[in-house]
Amino acid sequence: MEDTRDMRRGWGRGGPWREHGHGGGRRRRGDIRTAVLAALEESPAHGYEIIQRFEEKTAGAWRPSAGSIYPTLQLLEDEGLVRSYERDGKKVYELTDEGHAAAAQRLEEGGSPWASSQINRKYKDFGDAMRQLALASAQAAKSGNPEVMTQVVDILVDARRRIYTLLAES
Repeated sequence: MEDTRDMRRGWGRGGPWREHGHGGGRRRRGDIRTAVLAALEESPAHGYEIIQRFEEKTAGAWRPSAGSIYPTLQLLEDEGLVRSYERDGKKVYELTDEGHAAAAQRLEEGGSPWASSQINRKYKDFGDAMRQLALASAQAAKSGNPEVMTQVVDILVDARRRIYTLLAES
């Protein structure tokens, strides 16, 4: 079972920014529908390629699961907005004429589903930096060298102080 204490503090899966609607948090159903249509506007693709397009367009901040992509594709196919065919043993999806019209309408009404990717990129960079800091700190702890640990603690305390100073000034 997952330890929820870390998630309450915001350091669980997704990081502290998830609480504020950033990063890879849950999206509304319409968001994924629009994003799938937008991804297929580029060219036909199989499900995994669509997932990769989401990741590329959002600098890694939005990586939907197969459990959200494939049902959306099936729904769009049932509605006649996409059709599928077999290519190299994979089911590939492409927009129909109705799908192109629906994609254009949704993008006009709601804008690009990738529009916030610059914000998402900053949060991804933040998460990457936090993970790297945690790894470096853990490696220092495993060294068993008391002098190194004392210096690492000083660095972390200084970093915390500098962050609070930055927040106070902004």
